[in-house]
Amino acid sequence: MAEITGGFLVPHDPVMFVAPDAPEAEKAKKVWDAYEACAERLAESGASSVIIVGNDHYMLFGTTCLPKYCIATGHVEGPLDQLPGLKKEQVQNHEALAQHIAAHGSETGFDWAVARSFTTDHAFSIPYKLIVRRAEEISGRSISAIPVYLASAVDPFITKTRARQLGEQIRGAVEAFDSDEQVFVIGSGGISHWVGVKETGKVNEEFDRQIIDLCCNANIDGLVAFTDEQVLENGGNGAMEIRNFICAMAAVNAPRGELIEYQPVPEWVTGLGFIELKKG
Repeated sequence: MAEITGGFLVPHDPVMFVAPDAPEAEKAKKVWDAYEACAERLAESGASSVIIVGNDHYMLFGTTCLPKYCIATGHVEGPLDQLPGLKKEQVQNHEALAQHIAAHGSETGFDWAVARSFTTDHAFSIPYKLIVRRAEEISGRSISAIPVYLASAVDPFITKTRARQLGEQIRGAVEAFDSDEQVFVIGSGGISHWVGVKETGKVNEEFDRQIIDLCCNANIDGLVAFTDEQVLENGGNGAMEIRNFICAMAAVNAPRGELIEYQPVPEWVTGLGFIELKKG
């Protein structure tokens, strides 16, 4: 059977690409170096596939269709929102595993929305480029990537409990997949940031540290216990993306997390946290 052997929780901040020189150089370098550390650790692992759990930003799905959760099972390219240094490219999707996850969901009470042709946005493409593609360069081996999108940025939101259940379903599906390959899961998002509102640029380090502690202690219960009102007040509308963390943590089922880096960067409008989900 296949196995999920590790993962990461990382940000997907597009402002880094638009205004790379906005923060002080040392702070910016620590953030870029954190992505590099994740890439090196992925390269050192035996993982041949990565599932990246992200969210739409009202670009891929509009008012005509707002799925609570969606998996890409066919051709993938992206990002749609191209940025300086982040241009559209074809993604090597693991179609067989993605299709298996969707089919396994149908058998276990999870009716996946399925995209047989899909264009990602930066929630997927930033960690894909900076971690997965970079790990391929370091290791010299091919690593496929499956996009999973949750309704964690635009309402109606997936509940945090359902995000956890979905992660557990992903884990069960991977373990039922007839292969000996190793899989990593990346939760892409957060932490505190306010998007398109008067508080944009605010970062709440106290809230970020609280979320980081829960993640490092593998305390999914603590994350799920946050009400949406608490998240919105303390972390902003962008922090609703902790659903992506919850899903990834439930999928990996690691006993602990290790903080790689945290930097509050108002110039990049986000509290940027990097955590490795450690199985061993």
